[in-house]
Order: sequence, then C-alpha cells, then structure tokens
Amino acid sequence: MSHEISSPPKKPLNPSAAGRTTEPLTFTYRWQDAALYALGIGAGPRELGFVYEGQAGDAPMKVFPTYAVIPTYEACKAMFDVVGGDFGGVVHGAQMIRLHKPFAPSGTLTTIGKVANVGDLRRMAQVIFSTETRDASGELVCETEWTIMYLLDGGFGGEAPPKSVRVRAPERAADWSVAYPTTESQALLYRLSGDYNPLHADPRAAEKAAKVTEGRPILHGLCTYGYIGRAVVEHECGGDPSKLKLFAGRFSKPVWPGETLVVSGWREEGRVIVQASTREHPEEPVFSNSWVEIARASGAQDGGPPAPR
Repeated sequence: MSHEISSPPKKPLNPSAAGRTTEPLTFTYRWQDAALYALGIGAGPRELGFVYEGQAGDAPMKVFPTYAVIPTYEACKAMFDVVGGDFGGVVHGAQMIRLHKPFAPSGTLTTIGKVANVGDLRRMAQVIFSTETRDASGELVCETEWTIMYLLDGGFGGEAPPKSVRVRAPERAADWSVAYPTTESQALLYRLSGDYNPLHADPRAAEKAAKVTEGRPILHGLCTYGYIGRAVVEHECGGDPSKLKLFAGRFSKPVWPGETLVVSGWREEGRVIVQASTREHPEEPVFSNSWVEIARASGAQDGGPPAPR
C-alpha cells in the first residue's frame, strides 16, 4: 500500500454508498498540462514526443496512457465524500486503467464516477471506485478502477469485497528491465498535475503518517505508476501509447523521492507481467500483482486476467 489520500473531516464509513454515482464532471487540459504530467513521471529528451508540441509534420504531441488518472481526481474526491470513513487510515491499494482511444494533446473530458463496492475485511474496509471518461464527442476514452483501503474502518458487518486476481512475477530472468532515477524534487513536480496531498511535500504531514512514510515525504503512488507505464510504453509499445490497452497492479511499498525505480517485464501467456522495486531496496517490490494488455501490430491483443473487481 503506497500512500495516504488527502484528509477531509472524519465521518463514519457509509456502506450504503455502494452503487452511488457522481454527476458528470468536466476536465479541460492543454498540451502544457499533458507535458507537465510527462515531466512529473520522469520523461525527458528521450521521449520528446510527450513533452514537446513542435513535432515534425502533422504528428500531434503524444500523451502517456497513465494520464487517465488525472481527469478522474474530482470524481474520486466526490466519491470519498460520499463514502466517508476515517481518512487517517486511508491508503491507495491498487490501480487499473483501461484505454479505449489515445488522449488528444488537449481537450475537454467528462468523467462519471461510481462507488463500485464497499467491502468489509473485518480488520479494515476496502472500497472500489470506478470511472468512465469520455471526450467532447461522447466517445469513451478510458476507464479506471481505484482500490482504496480504509485501515481504521473494518468490522462494520458488511460483506467481504470480491476477491482480486493474483499475479506473480515468473521465477526467471525478466525479458527486460530498466532503471529510472527520480529526483528529490519529483513529488513536488508531480503534484502540480493535481494531487496536492501534503504527505508528498510537507515534512510535518509526513511525520504524522510516520507508520507509512518513516517521517519523510514519499513519492505519490500514481507517480510510481506513471514511471512504470513509461517503461511499458518504451519496451512493449515501441513508444506508441495507443498500444497500451490495460494496466493494473497493486501498490506494495512506498518510494521516496531521489530513489531509483527498477521496472521489469516478463512476456508470458499472452500478457506482460510487470513488477517494480527500487535500487535502494531491491528485495522489496514497490508495485506488484501487475500485468498489462498490449495491442500488437497484427491487431490481436494480448490477453490476461480481468482487472481486479
């Protein structure tokens, strides 16, 4: 579990929130916003097409598929408000994105969120948010699924959540592995894309959550997620973001700004299994239970287990 979510006032967890949906929420972004996001997940001159608008010919600037999480922030905030609970014990457990078409370099998107499940694990609660995001023409661009753990709100007498898919990295050498350094300012840069949780910037907030942070601001879990998505786009998609169709996984450990992420991929059974650790703590995965689906050149799509439900 990677990081705490922002902390609205405490109120009881509301199990009856399951099934509630948000109003359609619009999100307008410019190419500068997409480029800022790319910089926030470590892109640079080697991925110029994602950070520079002046492409050759008529080629538009590209947008990383993991940008899918950004238009959904307001919907997630609305769902957190409906679910309630003690945010002093809330962490981001897992994340899934499903892409239906590439993001344009700029535009206006509309997202509707749904509280898909409120489950009781006795010692804690698990809540699943799902979202659908459409472009101005009404076409579906992406879906997301957020698994949120409420560590202080279990035992309310509800049903257990649905079991999630389990995926393990093969016990053999990875087909590819890449090391991505982060900077000490990485979280400060990434937060400018909309995740302003002080846990990633303010030492005082990090100290209050020392059980998770060891008293130091940590990198956003979704920043780590973006780094891993970059690795997949590079090594499995040939730099073409339209080929990534699904990316799911679980946050296992926090990452601190300045650490080096090591991302590995295994091609197996028509899917790609991915896992990430840090060079500083190589034996402790920071992102696991993860796989991606890729659209191959022939038009066939890699298969894999369904996204966690």
